[in-house]
Amino acid sequence: MSKLPEAPPLPHGPALTPMALVRAMVRAYAWRGLDPAAALALAQIATEELDDPAARITAAQMEVISGAAMRELDDEALGCFDRALPWGSYGLLARASLSSPTLGIALKRWCRHHGLLASDPLPVLEIEADVARIAVRLQRDPGAMTELCVISLLRNIHGLACWYVDSRIPLQGAQFPYPPPPHVDAYPLLFDGPSRFGATDAAIHFDARYLDLPVRRDEVAMTQLLQRALPLTVRSFRRDRLLVQRVRQVLATQPLDAHNAEDLAAQLNVSARTLPRQLKEEGASLQALKDEVRRQRATELLLRTRRPIKQVAQAAGFQNEKSFIRAFKAWTGRSPGDWRSEQAL
Repeated sequence: MSKLPEAPPLPHGPALTPMALVRAMVRAYAWRGLDPAAALALAQIATEELDDPAARITAAQMEVISGAAMRELDDEALGCFDRALPWGSYGLLARASLSSPTLGIALKRWCRHHGLLASDPLPVLEIEADVARIAVRLQRDPGAMTELCVISLLRNIHGLACWYVDSRIPLQGAQFPYPPPPHVDAYPLLFDGPSRFGATDAAIHFDARYLDLPVRRDEVAMTQLLQRALPLTVRSFRRDRLLVQRVRQVLATQPLDAHNAEDLAAQLNVSARTLPRQLKEEGASLQALKDEVRRQRATELLLRTRRPIKQVAQAAGFQNEKSFIRAFKAWTGRSPGDWRSEQAL
């Protein structure tokens, strides 16, 4: 057993992580005939809390117990895979994909290289239409370790993907091959988007356009990351490098469902307070994007169809004809009807 380094004082924070994940790590200790007491003490987790189904720990405690268990077990898979992954395995995987030109290539390489380290579980990247899917296929039943297995692997690759492109990658959903656990309320904190249980395999889903983003990190950044990689989660990334494009798409394809910031934010799976801040970071504003998309849609319909002005207004995302005419005059200095007539000349 390796000697554990001393942990700095743990910062305070909300206790949101289910104790069930720690119980799985304790099982891995038992299978190896080792004592988890030192790791639990380092993370300030009382042994009597382990069997409490309502118990939760903070993110800092989860970081400490995970790191300690990985070192003492010499297994970064925490006993979940068909073979142990020695300390440093995931750093090796991350470095092996660092030279990839795009995120899509980096993730394909990562999944392929992961299969060289362990044959079960098997992570794969799949693309269908405009949705990317990272699935974790279990070749055997890990039993009580299933939840820890798929959660840790999916969060690992999702966090690394965000880090590679220096961007938050919001999830459209996640799925898991087991029934909803007693602590199902914690899943929205672990994964963006709705979670589905009882699926054939575990997976996360996101917009496939993120796969085309360039890998923005270098060797220096990688070295810094590996000094403290465990806190790597999507929540540390506020920037979304595709947010402007995603806003445009929702406004163009679902105009009636995006009348206000709250509705639009719900469609994009971000908070109504976060959306304008992130757009500002990208040098855009919600109103400017609305005007751009609505104007483009309205002028296209006015030019290419003979729809009545009221129908054009609705199709462009306006709640009534009067507000559309007022906005169109602000854009062009003409009413929609006059503009259409002038273009026909």
